[in-house]
Amino acid sequence: MAVKDRDRFSTTTRIRLLGEQTAARVYRSQTRRQARRSRLTGRAALLAMVLCTLIVALAYPMRQYVSQRAEIADLERQKQQAQERVEKLRDLKARWQDDAYAEQQIRQRLHYVMPGETGYIVIDPHAAQQSRADRGVADRPWYANLWDGVDESDAAGQ
Repeated sequence: MAVKDRDRFSTTTRIRLLGEQTAARVYRSQTRRQARRSRLTGRAALLAMVLCTLIVALAYPMRQYVSQRAEIADLERQKQQAQERVEKLRDLKARWQDDAYAEQQIRQRLHYVMPGETGYIVIDPHAAQQSRADRGVADRPWYANLWDGVDESDAAGQ
């Protein structure tokens, strides 16, 4: 027994037992950490998969929502422009209902004169030739374009 007690309490035996106990604790600690890591990794993978699924599932509806909101804003802008145009046209229609405005526009645009008045237009010959080259057909009165067309067709027939 003395040998057994001596082996039991010898320094070498104590160090060996301490080493084994420490190794066992470290092994258990590593095993627990690995178990926690593997559980945490599985949870993280599941969470990442769920998040990716949600992102993919919501991406198209969100794109549609943003697109529709932009389209609605564009349509509202067009509606506002159309309302402004309608108001301008109503104003113009109301002005044309006034006989004085209609008479003024007829005199200005068509060069009409009232009975008993003498109408005349002063044209600079140099400016008239230059205006044909510079201005387009839309800038001239309608009757000037009409007579130019008659003159051109008459010249082509001769």
